[in-house]
Amino acid sequence: MTDLAQDVARAHRAKALLSDDLLNGAFDTLRAEYLKAWEATKYNDTDSRERLWQAIQIVGKVRSQLHAYVNDGTLAQVELNQINYGLRDRPAA
Repeated sequence: MTDLAQDVARAHRAKALLSDDLLNGAFDTLRAEYLKAWEATKYNDTDSRERLWQAIQIVGKVRSQLHAYVNDGTLAQVELNQINYGLRDRPAA
């Protein structure tokens, strides 16, 4: 499987995950729990606050990475279509 085909396959898997209610619910629950715990920490407990804030950010980064896979796969599909239909690397007329 070519790199482009792998990107397209990964995009399909990522799109399925992003539309999965269970996974989205898990992301939302984790973020809410981390945020609640972060808000409950004392301001002088900087270690705990920092770790919880990082956890909140990581949940968002996982979602962002899945979206990046979808975008990369969309671009890869366009490139594959161009290759398959001879639109790429054709000399200018």
